[in-house]
Amino acid sequence: MTQKPRARDIGLKFSGMPGPYNAITDVPGVTVGYSTILENPVEGVHKGLCTGVTAIIPRGMSGSIQPVWAGIDSFNGNGEFTGSHLINDLGWFLGPVMITNSHGVGMTSHATVGWMIDRFKEIFNEDHMWCLPVVGETYDGVLNDINARAVQEHHVLEALDTATGGPVAEGNVGGGTGMIAYEFKGGTGTASRKITVAGAGYTLGVMVQANHGTRNWFEVSGVAVGHRMREDMVFGHEQGSIIVVIATDAPLMPHQLNRLARRGSIGIGRNGSKGGHNSGDIFLAFSTANGHDNPWRAPDVMNLEILNDVHLDLFYEAAVQSVEEAVLNAMIAAEDRVAVKPAGKLVRAIDPARLVEIVNGA
Repeated sequence: MTQKPRARDIGLKFSGMPGPYNAITDVPGVTVGYSTILENPVEGVHKGLCTGVTAIIPRGMSGSIQPVWAGIDSFNGNGEFTGSHLINDLGWFLGPVMITNSHGVGMTSHATVGWMIDRFKEIFNEDHMWCLPVVGETYDGVLNDINARAVQEHHVLEALDTATGGPVAEGNVGGGTGMIAYEFKGGTGTASRKITVAGAGYTLGVMVQANHGTRNWFEVSGVAVGHRMREDMVFGHEQGSIIVVIATDAPLMPHQLNRLARRGSIGIGRNGSKGGHNSGDIFLAFSTANGHDNPWRAPDVMNLEILNDVHLDLFYEAAVQSVEEAVLNAMIAAEDRVAVKPAGKLVRAIDPARLVEIVNGA
């Protein structure tokens, strides 16, 4: 994989210490995979495809199926993250986290159920076990013929089966392929932070599917750069959403993870988002700590570790910093793309040199 320049590489400054990859995969065990769908228009079939699927597997393919403790929050709810009711009620989920476009949620869920059954056949066959996949979405109908419903089962399986650790591709990849942020080309972005608590080291990583904001709102390092970059604007009001996934290896429980997820709204606000009416700003946080058997075979009494709440501020800070950086990483890695609606409109990626010039000259 060719690593594109990232926000730090072009000279933007951020607080906090990132992990070795500055990615969600810095959290031990977390893997990421993509399926990217790009096709030119086919007469009578579709107007052009620019979409995909992202898979985040919290503990990789460990060989066993274990719940992941989790929390979820919505800053603006004009969107979908399936499995949210279960997470709110039980505080955990099973399996991967998937992100795609708005009309791909059903197929992504369907294919993920099959993937889970194929890998854990014994449990699904012997227990009354069921699978409610966690699938988030944002709307890519400006750059993609979303009504063609291009996401198929094999795309979902490709994202799941190719999930790996290490460096993570950003920009026009996976579910973020057709997304727009602040009227520039947006997409998939990631970042991480290292945290030390009571002598122990932990990692927090985030992944975003950035498809939100208007140019008038766009800020970087407190500078209103959107007011200085007026070329090639796409629309007059927000038409997209953002999904934020926060992962950590710290032993946090659901009530703490709910609070951590809520800080995603501050993170996206650092780049100027106001959470517009049309936006679904939804945040999921999970912890890979405290692994245990699936609920059908768990012991009657469970012993769990949990950090004292007084340490949560460090994780809140890391989440805000990482989300801010991940959004900019998505935009800087992105590439120009021609719209299908309105046809022929060019949605440009941000000019990194000009961005840095404006920020440094403020």
